[in-house]
Amino acid sequence: MKSLKLRSHSPEQTQLLGSHLGELAQQGDIFLLIGELGTGKTCLVQGIARGLGIKEYAFSPSFVIIREYHGNLPLFHIDFYRIKHIEEISDLGLEEYLYGNGVCAIEWAEKGTSALPEENLTITLNYIPDSETERSIYFESEGKRYLELLEKLELRLKREKSWN
Repeated sequence: MKSLKLRSHSPEQTQLLGSHLGELAQQGDIFLLIGELGTGKTCLVQGIARGLGIKEYAFSPSFVIIREYHGNLPLFHIDFYRIKHIEEISDLGLEEYLYGNGVCAIEWAEKGTSALPEENLTITLNYIPDSETERSIYFESEGKRYLELLEKLELRLKREKSWN
């Protein structure tokens, strides 16, 4: 397991971080996003969409649970916000998305971790006290694929020199 902690100074920087993830993403990747309302989960997914070459604006799927976007790879933007019980997740038939031909970005993933693959990249976003726009973003890799992905992301961000 590898981890990486970053600080985003703005929504635009969070989107840029997401676009790097999208550019590095491969078929079958699963990104689990965790954080309170307004911490930037959807903002990060918008960047992932951009990095995947998706031209559509990525909206939060809170009311529909799953939104599909098509670019270099399909992006399955899934949101567990309205899920009350783990059984509801099992009933959604997510296997075709989780093990399909695209990339899954799952908001409010903590509501369903027991129903999700063990190998993933978990991304936790938190508010920075006394700041309206800054966020702490913590990445944790589970599995070889995500270890490699996180290493590539870290190298890319070091070259930019705007991350801490």
